[in-house]
Amino acid sequence: MAKTDTLHIRVEPSVKQKAEETLNDLGLSITDAINVFLNQVILNDGIPFEIRKPKYNKETIQAIEDTKNGKNLSKTFDSVDEMFEELDK
Repeated sequence: MAKTDTLHIRVEPSVKQKAEETLNDLGLSITDAINVFLNQVILNDGIPFEIRKPKYNKETIQAIEDTKNGKNLSKTFDSVDEMFEELDK
């Protein structure tokens, strides 16, 4: 079947870039991924995945991103007492 319809969507540039990088690693274009998604919507008769509120707060999400990007978030202590003092703050 010929592809003749066009979708125009707006996304944040950073989201598009990250999605393109991930999809390229999978051997897919954004167009391919959208076609897969739309076909799954049809097959599932709805959104093909669960949609729910994130379970992490902004600080936790930022820490996860920092770790993924190689930022060292660890802290060293000279004693166990010093570590527990920091934890009590």
